[in-house]
Parts: sequence; structure tokens; C-alpha cells
Amino acid sequence: MAFATRFFSRSARQVYTGQMILRTEQVISARSFAKSAGSAPSALKGDEMLKGIFLEVKKKFETALGILRKEKITINPDDPAAVSEYARVMKTVREKADLFTESQRIKYTIESRTQGIPDARSYLLALKEIRIKRGLTDELGAEAMMMDALDKVEQELKKPLLRNDKKGMSLLMTEFDKINQK
Repeated sequence: MAFATRFFSRSARQVYTGQMILRTEQVISARSFAKSAGSAPSALKGDEMLKGIFLEVKKKFETALGILRKEKITINPDDPAAVSEYARVMKTVREKADLFTESQRIKYTIESRTQGIPDARSYLLALKEIRIKRGLTDELGAEAMMMDALDKVEQELKKPLLRNDKKGMSLLMTEFDKINQK
């Protein structure tokens, strides 16, 4: 009993548990943890999202693999019949597995990244950034010519060209047509 009196009479009201000292002011009731620990931990939203993505990719992969197991493909770039058969099989795989072609991916990227861009200059710069990230080269120098055409149209209008400006965009398209004819 003397131990208990000494134990509770400490000025800082410390509780000794094994090798650890806990202050009663900093201790949270173990009952609150016990109540929440009784049920299974719920999955995080991010984990559920990743699980959904994984299952979707797995389904697409299994679909593509199933089609490729059934089809007989001859790989011969010199044989036109083999090339057309390969193209047909790959088109079937993309359609059934809901996969995009490279051009469809680029189109989706352009649409999603440029959706809220109001002016033509920022739009063209975003296209340039997408092209660089995709590893596409501008061998003809088309971007520089398009920026020159944009500069010319903006000088005519004496203001920045907005994408929803019908008159200005028609002038820009006319300049692009002139460039394409050259």
C-alpha cells in the first residue's frame, strides 16, 4: 500500500508501465482506440481508386491476350496479306479491349490539357509542350511558322487573339492555309 501511495502522490502524476513513463495529462483513453479497433479498417479512397485502375488494366490485358491466343498472326512486312491480317487483328484487339491508338491518345491529351485555355498563344505553347513530352519532332518547323502567323494576326488585331474570337481565328486559319500552300 505504501508503494501505491508513493505511486499516486507524485507531483507530475506519472504512471509507470513497464519501462515507459506516461503522464496522465497526455494519455488518451484506451477505450476510444478499442472501439475503433473493433471493426475492420476501411480502405482509403486512393486505395480503392488504384484497385479499380488495376482491375480495369487487368481486364483489358486478359481480353487482348484472349484474342491473340485465338488468332494466328504471320509477321512478314513484305507480304501485304500478312500486314493486312496483322492490322485487322490489332484493330480487333484495340476495339475489344477498349485500348487507344497512339493518335487517339495524343488527341485525348490535347483535348484534356487545352480545354480551359482562352488565348491562341497559350494554346500553341501547350501544343508544343505536349509534342516535346511525347517525343515528336517538328522537322518542318511548323510551330515557328504558326507562331509567326499568330504574331501577324495579333498585330492586325492590335490585341491578343482569343480562341473564341471568330473573326480573329478565321484570319489565323487563312494565314495557316497560306503557310500550307508554301
